[in-house]
Amino acid sequence: MSEIEDAPRTYSGAILAVLAVALLAAIGGLIWCSTLGSRLTTQQAELADAKQENVKLAAELRETDARLRVTTDELGKSLGLTQKQLDARAEEIIHREQVDNQRLVTAQQQTAQQVSAVSSEVSNVKTDVGGVKTDLGKTQNDLATAVTQLQSIRGDLSSTNSVIARNHDELVLLEHKGDRNYYEFTLTKGQKKPVGTVSLELKKTDPKKSRFTLNVYADDKTYEKKDRNVNEPLQFYSGKDPSLFEIVVNTISSKNQITGYLSTPKGAPVPPTGQ
Repeated sequence: MSEIEDAPRTYSGAILAVLAVALLAAIGGLIWCSTLGSRLTTQQAELADAKQENVKLAAELRETDARLRVTTDELGKSLGLTQKQLDARAEEIIHREQVDNQRLVTAQQQTAQQVSAVSSEVSNVKTDVGGVKTDLGKTQNDLATAVTQLQSIRGDLSSTNSVIARNHDELVLLEHKGDRNYYEFTLTKGQKKPVGTVSLELKKTDPKKSRFTLNVYADDKTYEKKDRNVNEPLQFYSGKDPSLFEIVVNTISSKNQITGYLSTPKGAPVPPTGQ
């Protein structure tokens, strides 16, 4: 009897346990379904937002593509205009180069003509210079011959011979030698005249005998050259460092005048300018 009473109690506990498990499973299933539904709602919302974003991006893409096409067209037009400008510039440069080349050719031709003309002139000048050299050499030879033909006479003071000039032309030859200074003069009787750095005074003339008397004033001294002959070197010393001076009278006129020249060394003092 006791076992019969215990059996139903055991079955009742098992049923209750099964019911409890089922209840818990149902509650867990409800919670899981609620969670899945919430997640599904969230994902659906995110999907809708993504679709809207895709639509927005597609619109922006279409707008960007349209802008890009406009920019490409404008760039093509600008490139076409620039190409035309480049072509025109290239033609201008080519034309300028052709003009410059023609100018260069013309300038070269003119330069060649000028060089040819200058070369011809230089040849003429060389010919002239050759002729001048020949003439100069001949003149120098003639001068040397003429100088050797000048009369050499012993002076009244020096123990050496002096080469004298008997007229103006011979005096020019002596001047070309360049070793002495020469001063020509003309004196009238009674006249005291500065010649070079000295003074001369004609005291007396004798045209028939070609003789004269002359006073020389130098360094506060007076030298009388009495009864001297034409073309006779009259010598005296003058200067701080005494140098040999010479006077040569070439002609005596009937008007009591004489002409001649004074010869001084190159290193001797010279008269002031304008004397």
